[in-house]
Amino acid sequence: MKAIGFKTSLPIENPESFIEFEAVKPIPGPNDLLVKIDAISVNPVDFKIRQNSAKDTVLETPKIIGWDAVGIVQAVGQDVTLFEVGDPVYYAGDITKSGSNSEFQIIDERIVGRKPKSLSVEEAAVIPLTALTAWEILFDRIRISAEKDKGKSILIIGGAGGVGSIAIQLAKKIAGLTVIATASRSETMDWCKKQGADFVVDHKDLVSSVREAGFEHVDFILDFVDTNAYWDTMVELIKPQGHIASITGSAEPVALTKLKSKSVSFSWELMYTRSMYQTEDMVEQHNILNIVADLLDDGILKTTLNTTLDGVTAENLKKAHELLESGRTIGKIAIKY
Repeated sequence: MKAIGFKTSLPIENPESFIEFEAVKPIPGPNDLLVKIDAISVNPVDFKIRQNSAKDTVLETPKIIGWDAVGIVQAVGQDVTLFEVGDPVYYAGDITKSGSNSEFQIIDERIVGRKPKSLSVEEAAVIPLTALTAWEILFDRIRISAEKDKGKSILIIGGAGGVGSIAIQLAKKIAGLTVIATASRSETMDWCKKQGADFVVDHKDLVSSVREAGFEHVDFILDFVDTNAYWDTMVELIKPQGHIASITGSAEPVALTKLKSKSVSFSWELMYTRSMYQTEDMVEQHNILNIVADLLDDGILKTTLNTTLDGVTAENLKKAHELLESGRTIGKIAIKY
């Protein structure tokens, strides 16, 4: 089968940063699906792994990355119960396994959902990783619910990015929160408003911007940009007994003691935790993706696709990574076969 990967971590402008090669078509294990891929999406995790997973080494076999895909089930393992051959599916993958930048991929059925019927393959391909991340951070980590939290305020730092775009929609339309999103350019501000943000504030002077919007403090904060860069700002803006959650990690320790006087909770979110550790509730990602598919088909949520590249090639993957590395992308990038 055709595949695209890399043998060493190189700058994206290097001709060898991605290479096309022939790989052996994989065989599904007991709980696996073999999927023929129709479209993929590229996320920041892709370029971070490309930059760091093969430093100062040359791999014998190229590493295949990619963690968003849409395709058709071609074969199933002997213990598969959730899908059949011919089913259209979408998923965000498993960071410990070979990725979606290939013609075929093996994927555990418990982290796969049915493709939304109303969306094209490229519109659907941009959804899984960001929707799972946003859903888990809101409803599994902070445990927000419309019943107890409707009308409360949430600040989303990085509203125009892939995760921010779907988090705005979920926070507004499913949880009923008052959504404040950050952006700094006119086009990113417009994008956040189109996703449903009630207020869009400038992240360059966040405390002043949030207070000018009428909020002394906010109930919840989601960080999709840089935990430590915004830490003191988040500590200042969060309400007593509020909750902060982040997906970005930090090379330096986070000063959690600054939250003590306000009795504020803090959570990390990593979408890969369930598959990485084969948690007992791993099938929840299957359930979430199916719920999101229904919400998309019912018109409650909308795709966050903003850029489509035609052809899964090394050149298009380089172009997508270059766009993401610029830090100026809006919404999501898809590449279709």
